[in-house]
Amino acid sequence: MKTLKFAVLPGDGIGPEVMDATLAVLEAATKPEGIALDFTHADVGGIAIDNHGTALPESTLEVCRNADAILFGSVGGPKWENLPPKEQPERAALLPIRKAFNLFANIRPGLLFKELVDASPLRPDSIPEGIDIVCIRELTGGIYFGQPKQTVTLEDGDVQAVDTMVYKVSEIERIAEVAAVTAKARSGRVCSVDKANVLETSVLWRKTVVEYFKKNHPDLELSHLYVDNAAQQLVRDPNQFDVIFTENMFGDILSDEMAIICGSLGMMSSASLGTDNNSQGLPYGLYEPAGGTAPDIAGKGIANPCAQVLSAAMMLRYSFGLDAIADRLSAAIRKAVEDGVRTGDIAFGKSPVGTTVMADAIIERL
Repeated sequence: MKTLKFAVLPGDGIGPEVMDATLAVLEAATKPEGIALDFTHADVGGIAIDNHGTALPESTLEVCRNADAILFGSVGGPKWENLPPKEQPERAALLPIRKAFNLFANIRPGLLFKELVDASPLRPDSIPEGIDIVCIRELTGGIYFGQPKQTVTLEDGDVQAVDTMVYKVSEIERIAEVAAVTAKARSGRVCSVDKANVLETSVLWRKTVVEYFKKNHPDLELSHLYVDNAAQQLVRDPNQFDVIFTENMFGDILSDEMAIICGSLGMMSSASLGTDNNSQGLPYGLYEPAGGTAPDIAGKGIANPCAQVLSAAMMLRYSFGLDAIADRLSAAIRKAVEDGVRTGDIAFGKSPVGTTVMADAIIERL
């Protein structure tokens, strides 16, 4: 029997309840195929601060090191907002875990089923068949990690804060390769987003991307946009894109914009892949829903588990090579939605169901 070994980090808010639902769906999808799940829970985020005094304890990192992938929930909430910024769950957990496992490539599908076009703030007649694009974000470079990063008091008493954006050719080339591979599995179109009319890092970004694609992927259709235009074009006509890739901060913003035009964060999954392979010889990755902890509905059993389940499907695909099961999971979610099974965020006139009922509906359709 094949065994899948992964770390489970539910986190805070709705994280634990959608994670429990997802693990039930995962077992239903894998057990008939003779596949066993070997997962270990660990604390991260606010719950880790409460239990261990830090958002990312060494014990959690050790669980992750002994696994082939990380299935991540969400972190943060009002309880920890008064902590110093560097100690708050999001900054103190997510950035360090990305760095610890060299998780340099974030892949976020922008998928809106045609049955849910009313969930998008865009006009339904502009997206009659829904949306199907992918945003790829460089995750461990740029202004979030560049040094120096500091706040200093100047001689005149004024205060100055400094963040530094840094990129190397090697970092740009490796994210370009992820974009190229993704595009080849889709339509062969890829758009690189930068701010080359202003930023030195973007001048290097565009030059490197042009040379890399010309040398390694001349068969792909490569285009370029400045980030401000890209933000406009995503709203005007999202399906003009197929694969978008960009640097860390721009990707953070554009991928969230993409999530909003796709209707509900409850349907948005993501994968963060690293430079290292796991024991299966496949990319080590962290898989998490795009949404947050939703503290206003936490514990009520009404959160949408689909984003967490779709993230688990990405884990099966990238870190375990189980494309067929991943496809079945995605198809089961689509069928449940088509059949009118909806949590409150995507109900639109349908009677909303809870987290467990939604998970059961997915299992029934596997």
